[in-house]
Amino acid sequence: MYKTQLRTSLLGSTGLEITRVGFGAWALGGGGERGWGPQDDEESIAAIHRALELGVNWIDTAAAYGFGRSERVVGQALTGMIERPYVFTKASLLDDGTGHVRHVLKRDSILREAEASLRRLGVDAIDLYQIHWPIPDEDIEEGWAAMAELKERGLVRHIGVSNFSAGHLRRIASIAPVETIQPPYSLIDRAAEAEILPLAQRDGTGVIVYSPMGSGLLTGAMTRERIARLPADDWRSRDVRFTEPQLSRHLALAARLQAIAGRRGTPPGAVAVAWTLRNPAVDGAITGFRRPAQVDPILTAASLELTSQDMTEIEAAN
Repeated sequence: MYKTQLRTSLLGSTGLEITRVGFGAWALGGGGERGWGPQDDEESIAAIHRALELGVNWIDTAAAYGFGRSERVVGQALTGMIERPYVFTKASLLDDGTGHVRHVLKRDSILREAEASLRRLGVDAIDLYQIHWPIPDEDIEEGWAAMAELKERGLVRHIGVSNFSAGHLRRIASIAPVETIQPPYSLIDRAAEAEILPLAQRDGTGVIVYSPMGSGLLTGAMTRERIARLPADDWRSRDVRFTEPQLSRHLALAARLQAIAGRRGTPPGAVAVAWTLRNPAVDGAITGFRRPAQVDPILTAASLELTSQDMTEIEAAN
């Protein structure tokens, strides 16, 4: 693994030293049921290269993002690299044949998904393989046992989960240790503070959080006009957080972050990400980039230390 000047953290007990901010490749899958609208693959690759050039040392993707497209783009971006970043991906969401998601946690399906992801990514082993969602509930144990099997076979180096509750974690703990968890966490979604983050801190489980900028709501660039223009294949156009009565509250919070950002000489999105990293349970935050120009400003979050004054203003807004 190449050296980086960005601030790093150990990811739980995995031994992986990751930059505090990682590259999120969700949007690189393009549009679809849970997509982000049209995306140019060349811009995606250029964004990945820019992030790596600046020291980011991990990429988080999933087979479900564009049903393989995001993983293929990541694989193309890493082609020929002697020292590549860590690659994290996820399983359990399949195309049902009509472009919609089907949740599958059966052993054979998980094993097939891993093989397909390895081919698309062009790596000999996945650094962190995660169950994307704990659905169907009755198959969680079978799915987790399959993840443990993949690790034993050396096809993946570490295993974790995403979107699991504390109850789910307790159910699978006896099958194999849960090395990492990936919950949504931001100023507009603080549910992880109740159980997941305290549990992870107590058990030494690695935590990488997703959507720390509230899926774009806290970047300072989201306006009512922009939301009204979101393409139909951008999932946010159908999400309640982007409609009233929640929208006004979220935009007011973004305005407060803008004021702090102006004082600190950084974008509001970086302030939002830094807020998540302030939680002692959080090892890293996934930030989504679609174009190279988006990368530089947000990476300041990796080393941004929020002051007590900043926190007072942020909490007052929330």
